[in-house]
Amino acid sequence: MNIEIRPYQPSDEQSWLRCRVLAFLNTAYFDNVLKEKETYEHPSFELVAIEDNQVVGLIDVEYEVAEKTVCSRGEGLGGMIWHIAVHPDYRRRGIGNQLLVVAEKLAKAKGLNRFEAWTRDDVWVSEWYVRNGFQNVDSYYHVYIDNNDQVSVKAKGLHFIQGFAHYTGGDLKQMKSRYERVHECRCYEKIFS
Repeated sequence: MNIEIRPYQPSDEQSWLRCRVLAFLNTAYFDNVLKEKETYEHPSFELVAIEDNQVVGLIDVEYEVAEKTVCSRGEGLGGMIWHIAVHPDYRRRGIGNQLLVVAEKLAKAKGLNRFEAWTRDDVWVSEWYVRNGFQNVDSYYHVYIDNNDQVSVKAKGLHFIQGFAHYTGGDLKQMKSRYERVHECRCYEKIFS
């Protein structure tokens, strides 16, 4: 395996997008497709794993220079992992771990004390975070609503087809009985030692 971990470059964009969409395809984020790579309001480090001139893994971390400007919890300066993905043809080679190790070194050099990452309820993804020293510290729910729910729309000629909502209430059983697609969105946090 000849994997190079390096900073993302604008010329990587199409390969980055392909890697992300294929990596997310068999997860609860299967429909979260981007047409262009995101940019961040705050400083970030964005890394790619390259093999044969193709992006086969990626990690994007936006980080704080002032508390509570990027991360939702914790004290001190943190970094939010917005994307971490490995192309399905390259999984089980330690690429995600390599990306995380390099990202942690960069984070510590910038004075960060932790990472935060939000992900949905895919068991194998949750297990990866735990194996890499993260703890599940918070959650809420993503709920997809379809037109069978008679959602009221107040614009003439506009008909509701499908929507997305965050649920923070206490009656998960009702949500799951009413809506077909309900995902727990979990926050994982890793405190650097």
